[in-house]
Amino acid sequence: MTVIADHAHPTRPQAARSLAVLPGLALTAAIAGVAFGLREIPYAGIVSPMILAIGMGITLQNTLGTPAIAKPGVTFTMRRVLRFAIILLGLQLTAAQLLAVGGSGLAIIAATLVATFAFTTWLGRVMGVERGLTQLIAAGTSICGASAVIATNTVTRAGDEDVAYAVACVTLFGSVAMFAYPLLAAPLLLDSHHFGLWAGASIHEIAQVVAATFQQSRDAGEFGTIAKLSRVMMLAPMVIALGVLATRRARAQGAEAGAAKPPLPWFAFGFVAMVIVNSLVSIPHEAMQVIVPLTTFLLTMALAAMGLETDIRKLRAKGLRPLLLGAASFLFIACFSLALVKLIG
Repeated sequence: MTVIADHAHPTRPQAARSLAVLPGLALTAAIAGVAFGLREIPYAGIVSPMILAIGMGITLQNTLGTPAIAKPGVTFTMRRVLRFAIILLGLQLTAAQLLAVGGSGLAIIAATLVATFAFTTWLGRVMGVERGLTQLIAAGTSICGASAVIATNTVTRAGDEDVAYAVACVTLFGSVAMFAYPLLAAPLLLDSHHFGLWAGASIHEIAQVVAATFQQSRDAGEFGTIAKLSRVMMLAPMVIALGVLATRRARAQGAEAGAAKPPLPWFAFGFVAMVIVNSLVSIPHEAMQVIVPLTTFLLTMALAAMGLETDIRKLRAKGLRPLLLGAASFLFIACFSLALVKLIG
């Protein structure tokens, strides 16, 4: 009997840990569910449920507080659930979408992404904004908004308040673009193709691109969405590159400071693998009708978890400099991409 008990005993801690995450998973799922429900309100559909979820998470944390029993599940959601959702995101992209954008379109998107990230990183250093927060703002602006922020944070390891601040920045300025871009199409003499490319290459969130481009025409909406998805595809290489740089920096400091080695973003390779699978295998439409909303729901849970770990007092302590950095980054990506569209688009 003793032998059996000894063999059975190691499974108990694992089972206890599995049960411990359930309250937090339930809480983040409930917040995500409410966020999706709120989108049914007229005009609220233009706001990503991820944005609504982080807002509700922050509100709950800073009014009632996150229940202690939910902490393990909240942490689990920010790590494991997030990574799984990013891998699933790859199933929404194909190599054919890249071909649809064309060589010049891809060149504009890639050049805009790299230039915006480099400019924001440089300006953040000049302005004295913390490196982690600067990189999150740079990633959110240059790639795909909140999704890029939370993906990038897996290697930058910035604080939850930094994540919340960066998400707020890209949401604010992405929303400004969503309303301003359609008004600028005619004065800038942009046809549907060029307007869609400009919006897809520079507006932060996919939902914001859709809202902005379909206001002009269906052609602009369809091409803008494809251009934006091509930009999202560049998330994995960017996160992998940041992970390599963070690892090298940690190794350089490790001998003296004992710095911990940042994790290699294996989920980014999973993201790429799913893109390849989706390009080679025809996934049934019925399956995609489940995968697409599930992916968004899991990402929304991750943002809810971020909000539940965010202390608004620490957000205020960061001041206006990161906000000004986000504004400058937004103006840069809008002007830089527009110039490229006019020159070679």
